[in-house]
Amino acid sequence: MAKDNTAPFTIEAIHYVTGNPVRIEIIDGRLGKIIEITSLKDENNILYIAPGLIDNQINGYANVDFSGNNLFAKDVIYATKAIWRDGVTSFLPTLISNSHENLIKNFKILDDALKRDELLRESIPGFHLEGPYISPEDGYRGCHPVQHIRKPSWDEFIEYQKAAGGRIIQVTIAPELEGAMEFIRLCTHNGIVAAMGHTNASAEQIRYAVENGVRLSTHLGNGCANLIHRHNNPIWPQLANDQLTPSIIADGLHLFPEEIRVFYKVKGPDNLILTSDVIYLAGMAPGKYTFLESEVILTEEGMLLNAELNCLAGASFPLRKGVENMMNFTGCSLTKAINMASVNVACIYNLEDRGKLATGKRADLILFEREDNQLKIKKTYLNGILVYQENN
Repeated sequence: MAKDNTAPFTIEAIHYVTGNPVRIEIIDGRLGKIIEITSLKDENNILYIAPGLIDNQINGYANVDFSGNNLFAKDVIYATKAIWRDGVTSFLPTLISNSHENLIKNFKILDDALKRDELLRESIPGFHLEGPYISPEDGYRGCHPVQHIRKPSWDEFIEYQKAAGGRIIQVTIAPELEGAMEFIRLCTHNGIVAAMGHTNASAEQIRYAVENGVRLSTHLGNGCANLIHRHNNPIWPQLANDQLTPSIIADGLHLFPEEIRVFYKVKGPDNLILTSDVIYLAGMAPGKYTFLESEVILTEEGMLLNAELNCLAGASFPLRKGVENMMNFTGCSLTKAINMASVNVACIYNLEDRGKLATGKRADLILFEREDNQLKIKKTYLNGILVYQENN
């Protein structure tokens, strides 16, 4: 999918921050001058422009399961094209707790896909390993298969990193596990984002994990038991720690609107990121499917249920849905909602060249219609290249 992005061009649209029309130059895949103009040339086609969305947890897409047993490099390319259609220009393919052999195999496949395709490399800054170093307790492990959950091992992880071509940039871990603190220190020392999630850690263990380098909470409020102690639980200490940035799944199913409002008020729009946690069933018809070796039900409402474990099994809505819901649930502006799915995420991973509409940044862009806080993606640009355009 290698394409030329050297020919300069301009885009006119409504700036998502100012609400004013702008003309933006695109030169060699980068943003040039951004100039406010009095009006758009085509006033019958009013589009907003914003940085492309960045999703730090995509487990699969468009019937492609990144943790599945039948993954091929061509499938990763196919899924990525579908992801672009939903306005995500950068994402972390995420592998979930699985057998050692499966993790080695699928990390090699992901790495191979990136080696084959230049645009894929532009879109995927790295991989996310969620587990297998998480809590084995029912509820806290979510739908992760208990037989594949284990204590953290740096030697084992190095095998995964080698298979991934050194591209694993985030590991989600439960800090209460034996050996977790040393693992967290090693991640931090090696420039890997250590996140806590699927954890029943105490307040002290959470504080100690932060002291050792954890800065991110993976989908806070989920990966948690249905019944918890009202005082001693892992949610309060993470909310209370200003050094922790939570990711949240704002699809309206994983967290209720009032929970999202509380998280937003406590952390603020600059210390919160949106994630999708979407699995391969995104866009699929309601019905019964298999995910992580268990039967799951995709309901008419888009909920993914693992009835046997009485928990949700990932999400079916794209990140764009979370952006829409943040506006609807909290009353925040379009600017703040998009920033929680772009600039804030870029900051976590030091992706300094993306996530903002600013001169010199990468031209990772979305153009969209907005009506009643619903975003309809019309065009997606990756590094100045048009990778999706809606067919009218």
